[in-house]
Amino acid sequence: MAKFVVTPANAAQREAWAGGSVPGVERVRPGLWSIPVPIPINPLRYVLVYALELPDGVAIIDAGWNTDEAYDALVAGLGVAGYAITDVKGVLVTHIHPDHYGLAGRVREVSGAWIALHPADARLIRERYDDDVIDALVRRERALLRRCGVPELTLDELAGASMMIRHVVTMAKPDRLVEDGDDLGLPGWDLRAVWTPGHSPGHLCFVSPERRVLFSGDHVLAKITPIVAVHPQSGPNPLADYLDALAAVRKLEVDEVLPAHEYRFLELAERVDAVMAHHDARLAEIERVLAEGGAAACWDVATRLTWSRPWETIPPFMRRSANNETLAHLAWLEAKGRVVREPGEPDLWHAP
Repeated sequence: MAKFVVTPANAAQREAWAGGSVPGVERVRPGLWSIPVPIPINPLRYVLVYALELPDGVAIIDAGWNTDEAYDALVAGLGVAGYAITDVKGVLVTHIHPDHYGLAGRVREVSGAWIALHPADARLIRERYDDDVIDALVRRERALLRRCGVPELTLDELAGASMMIRHVVTMAKPDRLVEDGDDLGLPGWDLRAVWTPGHSPGHLCFVSPERRVLFSGDHVLAKITPIVAVHPQSGPNPLADYLDALAAVRKLEVDEVLPAHEYRFLELAERVDAVMAHHDARLAEIERVLAEGGAAACWDVATRLTWSRPWETIPPFMRRSANNETLAHLAWLEAKGRVVREPGEPDLWHAP
């Protein structure tokens, strides 16, 4: 099958991504700006914050990590658009991962802006970011990894791997809870929320039927696929949720997709088809590994799959993500009756 390549909406933005640099602040169309905010020590390099002009200021979609560098970039980008940080009236957060939610609280402190989240992500904030209860989440992650067959010597390292980035989040409870189908009520914008769980339980996209654009967050990106993983804060079958949400956004009639990373592109339906095909191929690969090698723990399956680099060179944090992504695919296959789980420590998976 030929690999489908989307058409970039802006060639310079695409070239910046391909060249390893950060694109410039861009006036996408009247009333809409794209502001790249850097992500430190991360292959994604930046998150694209979108500023929507309002009669009395701007609303922004996502905010970036809570670092001085990110904050200064957001302030400078708003300045290019003719606004100050104090002009921000609202922060629409697509989901609570640090590169999207981390800076929202700091923006609110300075501007008085409201913060909006889906309830499913709002419920996870305290357990994820409150120092008083975070240990319980780490223990749950450790128990999950043990059932996946992660070697005992690396259990603690992998269970606590995400602790290193918690400092880039200002924990902030939302002022508004946004449900699927809600009109955001932004003057001059017919913006509607689309609940797209999978990458996170409460991931939101935002569509403007009048302008025919989709702000896709991490749900649909131009080249890479978002992590969809089983973890202590996920549902039992996040891949099923994700694929259903992909099918839902595929029906939207838009001319342009504005994601949170990489670059803007044109063909939504075709890109959704390509992402679905990617997951179909991964599911088939997992079935093949189990058929050829017999019953195995999730960790062992993950080590035998095709990744973007050799398994031995993948750092611990990304190995945990790879394991939990593999578990999401196994859970989907189990729900379809295509693999069987034998509970234990570790759980063993095999073809029926």
